Amino acid sequence: MLTFSNGSDCMNLPNLNQARKRTSKEVLIKTNDYIVKENLKELGKNRKYYIKTYGCQMNVHDSENIKAILEDMSFEETNNLEDADLILLNTCAIRENAHNKVFGFLGRVKHLKESKPHIISGICGCMAQEENVVNQIKDKYKWVDIVFGTHNIINLPNILATSMQKKEQEIEVYSIEGDVLENLPVKRDSKYKAWVNIMFGCDKFCTYCIVPYTRGKQRSRKPEFIINEVKELVDNGYMEVTLLGQNVNAYGKDLNMDYKMGDLLRDVAKTGIKRIRFMTSHPWDFDDDMINAIKDCDNIMPYVHLPLQSGSDRILKLMGRRYTKEKYIELYNKLKANIKNVSITTDIIVGFPGETEDDFKQTLQVVNECKYDSAFTFIFSKREGTPASKMEDNVSLEEKNKRLYELNELVNKYANEANQRYLNKKTKVLIEGIGEKGNLFGYTDTMKLVNVDGSEDNIGKIVDVLITDVKTWSLDGKIV
Repeated sequence: MLTFSNGSDCMNLPNLNQARKRTSKEVLIKTNDYIVKENLKELGKNRKYYIKTYGCQMNVHDSENIKAILEDMSFEETNNLEDADLILLNTCAIRENAHNKVFGFLGRVKHLKESKPHIISGICGCMAQEENVVNQIKDKYKWVDIVFGTHNIINLPNILATSMQKKEQEIEVYSIEGDVLENLPVKRDSKYKAWVNIMFGCDKFCTYCIVPYTRGKQRSRKPEFIINEVKELVDNGYMEVTLLGQNVNAYGKDLNMDYKMGDLLRDVAKTGIKRIRFMTSHPWDFDDDMINAIKDCDNIMPYVHLPLQSGSDRILKLMGRRYTKEKYIELYNKLKANIKNVSITTDIIVGFPGETEDDFKQTLQVVNECKYDSAFTFIFSKREGTPASKMEDNVSLEEKNKRLYELNELVNKYANEANQRYLNKKTKVLIEGIGEKGNLFGYTDTMKLVNVDGSEDNIGKIVDVLITDVKTWSLDGKIV
């Protein structure tokens, strides 16, 4: 009989007050902390796992790490929920809608466990870092077997083994500033495009955002680890990397060296990778050196996601965004003037507490001026523990929905206009795979989705595509 230990006899529960702390504590670079003990390497033998991922690209990449860890324990992946022996939900905490989806899916998992009691179920990701969520799971969802946070992925083998041995709910969530963990295994979802973390956490503390509490403080990876990872991807035939962080523009500011995001972009470009993207940007930290790097390096794609959030200076101040509408537009125009054919997309929140009709009209004015290629638009979602959750929310849901509809009409108009410029023109497309309708699909350098007529041997290649039809959110074309 196997025995397991995670080195602790008590649960580690999240603590919001601890999560908001920022100290001068040194960030450790841990390169040898990932270990799967010999007696756990076959724990998943003849067992299958299923992971459902919610939220941002960081969560998607976390799931790639989790998959690799599980396969180091001999688990096998399945895309069929009913076939799974282990079900994990990797969750997002950015909006209430994400919460509702997770708890709704948990209902399906509970029903499945009633007929298959051996199934192990778990929650991880950003929701697992929320104190109120974990208390709810501990009290009302006792059948959820494991809960682990964004700082605890490395300890998944022990968490899982302990729960299986004790047959009790195991919760391990650290509310800490965090360190940098290197050399975690990864099972990438694509053979052609890869996510590469360049930093973790965030210190911006926008008043509506829960991420600084769920991801810890800002901490950059050292450039040599990033460059080596990209070089390995190039050697393995990858065509594109996306450099990830909660605010990539602030990369390097926490390192004790004169090395910032512009320097990193140039060094990644020198690896010879065909395409480089990065996200997400904060207008506050977008400097001229970054712009020049994009301008000077042909393999850095002319695509920038630049969240606006609001066009009202009053609301921006309440949001803690630390820039004005004027400064934002100045940056936008600088990007347009310096980067040929640049595509700019954005995020916008409507119905922030206290937003007046005039505040909203100012947001529309910015959209009319910037004419974004696309925008992710949201109604304000109150997140427990953030400063905005305590602000008086005097905008009715009916009014919020009305404003969202009006905003989306405008966003859709300019998205369609941006796409119309591609009609009957050739553009480079990285073909990624086969779409739902049987055609090929891929993306332009400016991040336009293209549905392509052509043979499957083009998958994984950058090809010339003639655009034959235009829709608001996609293009149709044929390989030429």
